Amino acid sequence: MEFFRIHRTIPFMHYRHVLNAISFVSFIVAVYWIFTHGLALSIEFTGGTQLEVKYPSAANTEQIREDLGQVSKEVLVQTFGTASDVVIRVPTKEGQTSGQVAAEVMKVLQAKTPDVQLKSTEFVGPQVGDELARDGGTALALVVVGIMIYLAFRFEWKFSVAAIIANLHDIVIVVGIFSVMHWEFTLPVLAAVLAVLGYSVNESVIIFDRVREHFRTMRRADSMEVVNSAITATISRTVITHTSTLCMTLSMFFFGGPALHYFSLALTIGILLGVYSSVFVAGAVRPLLGGHVASHKLPIKTKSVKREDLVKQRKRDEVEEMVP
Repeated sequence: MEFFRIHRTIPFMHYRHVLNAISFVSFIVAVYWIFTHGLALSIEFTGGTQLEVKYPSAANTEQIREDLGQVSKEVLVQTFGTASDVVIRVPTKEGQTSGQVAAEVMKVLQAKTPDVQLKSTEFVGPQVGDELARDGGTALALVVVGIMIYLAFRFEWKFSVAAIIANLHDIVIVVGIFSVMHWEFTLPVLAAVLAVLGYSVNESVIIFDRVREHFRTMRRADSMEVVNSAITATISRTVITHTSTLCMTLSMFFFGGPALHYFSLALTIGILLGVYSSVFVAGAVRPLLGGHVASHKLPIKTKSVKREDLVKQRKRDEVEEMVP
């Protein structure tokens, strides 16, 4: 389905060097930040104490987080429901019970705001432990291998390598942004990251399918010209698909409340990165691997000949032989 058609090929690959340099630097920075600063893991991952407190007026979460720095450096503070209702999550501390942690937190808060009230306290055990994290890593590795095998059979190995590079680019940068911004990394965010992986693969497959077709029809063209032509041919579909998807994710972001805030944010960032990487990362990496698509994988088009045409041609030959 197309709402518009572009009749002139857009030179996407003309900007590939600058954009790929930016992507490479962003990828390295994201990896460095993740390994050196880590993620602001929620208590679903780490376990800890969760407190719900109520302030007499709108709470200043930044000030609360700064005040509670003496209790824990990894304390997470956010509002829920109203501006005066605050959720405080404190990681597990050795040698302290949940009640002792709650008492220490309330002591710090009441020193600044005596009217603050404790609504509830609960201990949240780590739902995602070492075993689940290991299983998740194994599952992710199997998914990557499965994608490579599928693309190798569906297209060829060069396409699978380009797609995996683009997918790793998207996932690492999304996680890196959460690490740099110190946004809370929850189970819904993890689900959003995995959804971004599938979304990015889908976009790459669509572009690669058109690239393969254009490799067949543009035999004498340069590889970059073929990629530019293929991406331009899919631009209408890309705009329609991603605009509708972004409307959904932005709706969750603005109207979904705190529960869907970081989930929708991760999806929005991942979808935008998926469009970018499918065009400027996967699309640029594939020609660098060299060569056109293998000829044995391209179907040969043959012109169908009707029986009537053969009969007419035979009669025409007989008439020509009778004429001296």
